[in-house]
Amino acid sequence: MGRRIELDVSGLEPPEPLERALDALDVLEPGDTLCLLHHREPFPLYGMLRERGFTYTARPGTRTAFEIIIRHNEGHDESFDLL
Repeated sequence: MGRRIELDVSGLEPPEPLERALDALDVLEPGDTLCLLHHREPFPLYGMLRERGFTYTARPGTRTAFEIIIRHNEGHDESFDLL
């Protein structure tokens, strides 16, 4: 199993949350998981993730409004089950 990387962008002003998320994708290896903590749902990010070959799921967060879980698409649908 890969690394779990957590990135809290909840206190940042646009476009910095998007820029930081995209930067984090550059170091995300197959098997790794990026947990993006955000104060709003980052709709513009979703299309970029699909274009770059990532899958994601968004859920209500425990410390921020949203947690977006991002992984490399390894033959899965756009979103995936966290269990």
